Amino acid sequence: MNFQQTALRAAAVLALGAALAPAAHATNGYFSHGYGIKAKGMGGAGLAIAQDAFAGANNPAQAAFAGDRLEAGLDLFMPDREMSRTGTAPSPMGIDTTVRSDKKLFFVPEFGYNKTVSNDLSLGIAVYGNGGMNSTYPGGQLTCPMPGGGAMPGANALCGMGQLGVDLTQLVVAPTIAYKLNASHSIGVSPLLVYQQFSAYGLHGFMGSTVNAAALTNNGHDDSSGLGVRLGYMGKFGNGVSVGASYSPKINMSRFKDYAGLFADGGDFDIPENYGVGVAFQASPAVQVALDYNHISYDKVPAIGNASTVGPLGGSPGGGFGWKGVDVFKIGVQWAMNPTTTLRAGINSGTNPVTGANITPNILAPGVMKTHLTLGGTYAMNPTSELSWSFMYAPSVSVSGPSMLAGTETVKMRQTSIGVQYGMKF
Repeated sequence: MNFQQTALRAAAVLALGAALAPAAHATNGYFSHGYGIKAKGMGGAGLAIAQDAFAGANNPAQAAFAGDRLEAGLDLFMPDREMSRTGTAPSPMGIDTTVRSDKKLFFVPEFGYNKTVSNDLSLGIAVYGNGGMNSTYPGGQLTCPMPGGGAMPGANALCGMGQLGVDLTQLVVAPTIAYKLNASHSIGVSPLLVYQQFSAYGLHGFMGSTVNAAALTNNGHDDSSGLGVRLGYMGKFGNGVSVGASYSPKINMSRFKDYAGLFADGGDFDIPENYGVGVAFQASPAVQVALDYNHISYDKVPAIGNASTVGPLGGSPGGGFGWKGVDVFKIGVQWAMNPTTTLRAGINSGTNPVTGANITPNILAPGVMKTHLTLGGTYAMNPTSELSWSFMYAPSVSVSGPSMLAGTETVKMRQTSIGVQYGMKF
């Protein structure tokens, strides 16, 4: 079996693992704070650096300069999420409560492969995921009033039955082609084959607020698929300065039919438009600095961006999570300490998509993070093999607002992750 066949089989295994694993990622909204362990160690910055095989996730034009290589990594992501409600009196007279999401450890695999075909042409593939709209709150702690009178004991935090939560997984397979316009400039394109899986449970308290109660909650996992594209440019301008840019328009996904009563427009949950620009430069012969700006247009996807009060769940227009578009600024530094060891650090600072006016649906999707602090490094075991690592800590952020049920609600989250990656040059 040749190396290319081995790489493709590894990609298939990683893709299957990513599809089956529940996803909850370090988040700018529900996008990861970075793609590839090296970028994650630098706050996610890397649009203008070709140092791994994740061009399809970051900037397809990087593949023209990345060389022949393979990366396989695993991120251990540990979020701590909490919701609380005050101002209604304790149960059974009211529905004040404080609960934490049970799931606190997630395994997030990633894979990249790049091959130089000729002096001008390079091909590659990246397998990665998005997530973050994942929560599992226990049931049984409240006695909730019923709309027609009476009370329902043993309810969850949103007055439904049993556990409360959602699980969203997005898997992206990004084959990549990059072409050198000349020795210093390249363009690239990555078709994005997207598969997503979703489930929701414990939302019975909103049966009266949907156009389709049978497709609101507790229907197991449903899936959808779509085809998108990412375009990229990279240029080297001498004196160690490089520039990169990438753009991906909104991806039209097939509907979640089993949750047509939850998401706006009958279960439509598209992938938002996103784009970025970056620059990298050598501060010294051993120190490189990278700065990126990214924008994610969550507000242009009705299921995500619509206000929770715009209409009934599942309607057109239908209530959503009320997320704003986010702007993310990333700065990363890497220091080649010696020929075998590189150390990294970074800061990722973004605006918060979650607003207090739409706090109740965001109990399910507490994508409130604003700042990620990162460290990382690479150790070259020999001229062709290396081991990289990253560490991320996102300090606690909370958002409060008026509840759709009663009183005032607060969602809170902090995050930690540790990632490792094996890289091979050939």
